[in-house]
Parts: sequence; structure tokens; C-alpha cells
Amino acid sequence: MQDYVRRVIDIQSRLKRKSMFLFGPRQTGKSSLISHQLSDDVVLSWSLLNAQLRRRCQSDPSILRNELQTRGLSEGLVIIDEIQKVPDLLDEIHMLIEDTNLRFLLTGSSARRLKEQGVNLLGGRAGKMKLHPFVWPEIKQFEPSLDTILRKGLLPSVFLSDDSDDVLDDYVNVYLHEEIAGEGLVRQLPKFERFLEVAAMTNAEEINYSNIASDVMMSRAAITEWYGILYDTLIGFPVPPYSGTKKRKSVETERFYFFDVGLVRFLLGLDGIVDTQTEYGKLFETYIAQELVAWLDYSRRRERLSYWRTRQSDYEVDFIIGDEVAIETKTIRLVNEKRDLRGLRALKEEGIFSRFILVSRDEVVRTTEDGIMLLPWREFLEWLWSGRILS
Repeated sequence: MQDYVRRVIDIQSRLKRKSMFLFGPRQTGKSSLISHQLSDDVVLSWSLLNAQLRRRCQSDPSILRNELQTRGLSEGLVIIDEIQKVPDLLDEIHMLIEDTNLRFLLTGSSARRLKEQGVNLLGGRAGKMKLHPFVWPEIKQFEPSLDTILRKGLLPSVFLSDDSDDVLDDYVNVYLHEEIAGEGLVRQLPKFERFLEVAAMTNAEEINYSNIASDVMMSRAAITEWYGILYDTLIGFPVPPYSGTKKRKSVETERFYFFDVGLVRFLLGLDGIVDTQTEYGKLFETYIAQELVAWLDYSRRRERLSYWRTRQSDYEVDFIIGDEVAIETKTIRLVNEKRDLRGLRALKEEGIFSRFILVSRDEVVRTTEDGIMLLPWREFLEWLWSGRILS
């Protein structure tokens, strides 16, 4: 196991101004981030995974105020981990923010309980951030190959482990039994396990609720609800279709991606990966989606991430950032400009976007005569995280 890897999320500067919610899937490193990058400011830290503390808070949320007063604490940073387990604490926290100079960092792996109870997330008195798995600036020091990234994924505990499959197996079991069964989100856990497998098979594709319902032998309504659970527990995210084109009408169905490419590979039951597998391209696309979503979050960009595919399926482009950048991914080692740029060139005819990029394993950086940039995947990630992608 390697030493701590410093994260690029800029939560320190935002915590100086106001309290924050920090959401993130399990094992993305929220606790490590706090202990290594925020510990100097922390005056009190509670974890609601502690059953005894959780029960006390559930029966009397005012114990938080009482402890702070007893300790004589009226300024500094207070950490409450897994806040979704006791939503009633937010009323106390709301008053403490009003009455003291304390700032709060409230972490959680799910916003579902908060949404179900109609919690208003402190009425705007706290900002929101999301912690993602490792991103390129954090791991490039290890000089990982693309195959390593696609096989292991970027959950810190998995990426830094010598036995990634064992850690991923534990991760899935903990997620199923603590997040899903423990919170009473699903009654039929075996079928939900099957649903995860089918969702992995259709990862990076448009969601067909009816077909998945048939495969899992559940109702379409149940499958729709289960995708909602994946979103709320931050295990997956949707990418909506881009609908601003005029010459060619686009599809209207969103795509689904798991939050970590290694988790997809594990759920697919692939022991290893080789570039001749049909899944290889989807895994690569998922990885680029991970980086794009994390960059948009960490950079606090307002642009929406979407994709474009025509209704006749003749043309498609994997990712679109706002109305500015179109990005296609290919796992090829040698770009064929006639074959591999069809989707980007069709989209270019719309006259909407200012930049068109093909990301691949081709190692030569170049620009075509009609202005499409061809970037190796590492070069693309350098452009993305340096902010040059939208400049």
C-alpha cells in the first residue's frame, strides 16, 4: 500500500468561507482527505457509523450543541461523517451556523435519505461538493498504463492495492449489504445483484428500462427505481442526450455510466482485459467519462456533459461539453480520418461547437485539415486538467 496521495479537490478554500456538504461514493477517500488535508482546523469529529453515537443523535439531536458548549467550542471546523444517517441533526447544525462561528463539513455516501425526508440542505448556508475516485493529476506520478486503469479502476483503496479484485469484491458486498440492504432500499437483494450485472453489461449505452426489466424479471417501474438508487448512492451517473442540433435530430434517451471503470470491469466478470475484447472500448469511454465528470465538478463548471446520437444511429459523438466541445473516444492505435471522424464531422456541419477532439491510443498529436484535434489519451487528460480544453 502506497502513502497518502494528495487530492486535487479544493475544499480547503471553500471551507474558509462557509460550511460544506461533501458527498462521494464509499471508499473514494473522504476520511483520508479530512485526516491529511484538513486536520489542523478540526475541533470536533463525529462519525455516525458509530452505532452508539448514531442512536444517541437519533433520540436527541441536541447532544451536538451540548457537547460543543461543554467543550467551549464556538469556532473552528466540525466534521460529521455519514450525515444522511441522522438527517434530524441538520436542524441543530442550521442553528449552530447561525449562532456561532463554527463551520461544518458534512460528509455522506448517499443523499437519498436526505431527499426522502425533504431536507433542504441548510437552506443554502452550506455549499456542496463531490469527491470522485482518483483523477489523472493524482495518479500520473505512478505512470499507469491504460490497461492498468481500466482493470483496477480509480477507487483509492483498489488502485493502490496489490489485489484489486479482492478489494472490489469486498466493495460490492459492503455496498449491497450496508448501503442497500442496511438502509432498506431494496427488498429483493438477489435480484438487485442481478440488476447490477445487467447494468454493467449496458454501461455506456442508452438505458432501455423494458429490456433490463425483462432480463432481471422485475417490473419496469422497479428498474427505474433501482437506477434512481444508483444515482442517489452515487454509484452511477446519467449522461443526457444533446438536443440542440437542427440538421439531424438526436435520440432522447439518457446513457448510464458507473462511477468507476474498475467496478464495471469487475461486475462484468472479466478477470483481465485485452484490447481485442468488445468491452474494451466501452471501458475506455467510461474512464474518459469519469475524468470529464470529475473535472466539471472540481472546476465548478456550469457546462452540461451530454452525448449526441442521431435517431437513425448513423452518427454519434460520445461527449459534448456545453455548446463548445465535442469529444469522441476510440481505442485504435492508428486513426483513420475517413472512418473514425464520421460522427465529429457530421456534428461539425451543425455549426454549433468551437472545438472537436478525437481521443485515442494513437500517440501522434495532430490537427486535421478541417480542424479536428487528434489527441493521445494522456495528452487529452493533460489538456483537460490544465483547463486548455475550453480555452
